Amino acid sequence: MIRFFAGLLFSAGILLPAMAQRPNIVFIIGDDVGCYDLGCYGNQGIQTPNIDRMAAEGMTFGNAYLTTSSCSPSRVSILTGRYPHNTGAAELHSPLPANQLFFPELLRKAGYYTAQAGKWHFGSLPGKEENDTAGLGPAVRAFDRISVSWKENGDGGEEMWVKILRERPKDKPFFMWFAAYDSHRPWGADGFPGNKARPSEVWVPEFLWDGEATRRDLASYYNEIMRLDYYVGEVMKELEREGVAGNTLLVFTSDNGRPFPRSKTWLYDSGIKTPLLIRWPSHIRPGSHASALVSVIDLAPTLLEAAGVHPPAAFQGKSFLALLSDPGRPFRTYVFAEHNWHDYEAWERMVRTKNFLYILNRRPRFQAWGPADAVRSPSMRELYQQWQNHRLNEKQRNIFQAPRPSEEFYQVSRDPFQFRNLAGDPRFRGELQRLRAVLRQWEEETGDDCPDRLTPDQFDRITGEQLYPRIRWGQMPGKALGADTITRKGPF
Repeated sequence: MIRFFAGLLFSAGILLPAMAQRPNIVFIIGDDVGCYDLGCYGNQGIQTPNIDRMAAEGMTFGNAYLTTSSCSPSRVSILTGRYPHNTGAAELHSPLPANQLFFPELLRKAGYYTAQAGKWHFGSLPGKEENDTAGLGPAVRAFDRISVSWKENGDGGEEMWVKILRERPKDKPFFMWFAAYDSHRPWGADGFPGNKARPSEVWVPEFLWDGEATRRDLASYYNEIMRLDYYVGEVMKELEREGVAGNTLLVFTSDNGRPFPRSKTWLYDSGIKTPLLIRWPSHIRPGSHASALVSVIDLAPTLLEAAGVHPPAAFQGKSFLALLSDPGRPFRTYVFAEHNWHDYEAWERMVRTKNFLYILNRRPRFQAWGPADAVRSPSMRELYQQWQNHRLNEKQRNIFQAPRPSEEFYQVSRDPFQFRNLAGDPRFRGELQRLRAVLRQWEEETGDDCPDRLTPDQFDRITGEQLYPRIRWGQMPGKALGADTITRKGPF
């Protein structure tokens, strides 16, 4: 297998523009930042002036989607340009096979200086010293410098970003993977200078209980995002101070939805839709908006093409570089996503178009509140208490439904938060059957399957308390079909 992908690596040629013209790339990824929780995406209760400036000076994507709403599988998917089950590391914390290729690895081979700073979480757990690569797994091949942070003492892991920028060699184009812990639980940014989130001003989604505990929880979450925004601003200042901002392609996105009930790990837009902003002054018209469907697996080939490197055949995404100069053009017809083990046994698959969303659930017997940290959250405890008191409305009660539907179908153009399941509505039978067939084709072409023995729950579904000290691994989806070596892309 390693030889197989090595051959694909050598087939990734270089387009050979002048080295001085090749853009620097800075990739900033937040942790559990929901798509609705930035000022530039319409949230008036949060202050994100630096990310909003990125939007004003670059391009905002209105329909960008993750391949999974789960931390390490999402990051690995972005890094490899492949669907989670095709990386061989589809579940949270699952080790990443050495046969995978990483787009920063290809940039490095093409002459870029590459560095990582902040959270790692490419399947493996790191040591605690800079460049301590023990236990980091094969993704270390992608970086010249590694500076891993842990979320300790309440910090967000962004403190090294500017230092890494300053200390790079000045005779090469550079790629930086800057990963924050903000806004992952537990919270630690309430006392950060300048943070002003007020519980009275937060936006409470319709599926949560609008109570004091939930509002305080959301305010602390906002403060985490505002701390992340501060460091985004510091990176932008440093790029400008060094005079390289004009030829630097700056990306901001997130790995999954907010760490609240009915968000993180869910395949609704609250979990799977992601903020995506790109600023590249020499190529993107300020204030641009792209409404085309894009997937995060399209980022790897896009950034490689911008750098003059041919994406390898192993990448299942496609470059959307042309959107940066022509944001109104069409791109994808479909985006796909999956929900595998993340604290709890699960197997769900999703296909989405501009107007419709279809979800297939092969573990419908389980309730689905969210990951364990969301289950333990003040927001969940308050929602649970009101459920026991029979005070919830239909939208708030949905999260407690068990068993879940084996099929869900939503007209998202009229139901943006996916509350009304139309799977049994005869008016939509034709569209439902079409998306069933599209999802089946994607499963078959990409080598997906649902093993009988999936990884079981590690936490209690009601309390969120840990049941077992170690993960009792089951069989990885797609492993029996050799999905980690399959290069077919599925429907586009």
